[in-house]
Amino acid sequence: MQKKVKYLIVGQGLVGTWLSYFLQERNISYAIVNDSNSPSATSVASGVMNPVTGRRIVQTWLIEEVLPFAVSSYEGFQEKTNSIIIQKAPVILIHPSQQMKDSFDYRLNHDNVFLRNNNALAWQSFFNTHFGTGEIDSCYWIDLVQFLQAGKRIIAENYIESKFEYKDLRFIEKGIEWENIIAEKIIFCDGVNSMHHPYFKSLPFTPNKGEALIVEIKGLPAKHIYKNNIAIVPWKENLFWVGSNFEWDFTNTDPSTAFKQKMIDSLDSLLKIPYTIIDHLVGVRPANAERRPFVGLHPYYPQIGICNGMGTKGCSLAPYFTHQLVSHLEDKSPIHAEANVQRFPQLKVS
Repeated sequence: MQKKVKYLIVGQGLVGTWLSYFLQERNISYAIVNDSNSPSATSVASGVMNPVTGRRIVQTWLIEEVLPFAVSSYEGFQEKTNSIIIQKAPVILIHPSQQMKDSFDYRLNHDNVFLRNNNALAWQSFFNTHFGTGEIDSCYWIDLVQFLQAGKRIIAENYIESKFEYKDLRFIEKGIEWENIIAEKIIFCDGVNSMHHPYFKSLPFTPNKGEALIVEIKGLPAKHIYKNNIAIVPWKENLFWVGSNFEWDFTNTDPSTAFKQKMIDSLDSLLKIPYTIIDHLVGVRPANAERRPFVGLHPYYPQIGICNGMGTKGCSLAPYFTHQLVSHLEDKSPIHAEANVQRFPQLKVS
């Protein structure tokens, strides 16, 4: 028996879950197809929302709009699903070098929006603080495991567990058909898989392999995120996410001994308290050369859309741009020009 919906969504990661959520909030019919065995960048991401970035400690793109919207959205999602999803977690910067301390001090005195001084003595029992410490305010940690699980519960009636095969997609007069689903539009939120699709594979995807360790560190306060050359992020009770690397030229998605040893060396150098490695995670991020998302409808095939390419800022960008996409589809509101996928008029099918 065929099922008719307005939208078919492919992928129930961070982006697909948010897109489903906002459609459901507006009582718009949809179905979401997801292969839970497919590797997901969301399931191994740190879940950090940090308003500054890079070695120069500059504000991230659109942060003054994106961050308040993201926080409000996660808090609303949390209330609706009766789950604990978001917590404020200032970043404690343990400066790894004099150069990084000088960079922080410069931004603090010239661009002080999110940066704060703090008391390095408060952290000396946990860390080697040779070059002092600083703090980034307005940072948050998202429990992505809980987010995905809660999201799956609230979209359960519309969820289809299946591997999506492009060969099964057909164009019909007023939309698309896939297996027993008829929809007006199909929206791809399937991470790195989109770079292999015939309609979007010419987009400038530059996927990178990321790895992280799950480490038990008893006694380390779990209300902060800690950043040196590595990030130490609260995960669960006494457990912390430690990482991450950005490997652009990779031949497999297996955990690497080189990464593990690098993290061990960094932890040994940084921590004054003992730790135990519990797990080693690997994921592939759907980053892109422009560091701007791909959002909107295909310039030649309006039945097909995409919401992807959020990169390392996915936790903050995903609520903002999925909401913007829903508003565009339903209300004809514009998509931010730097994110609109129609900025690539050269997209062809091959």
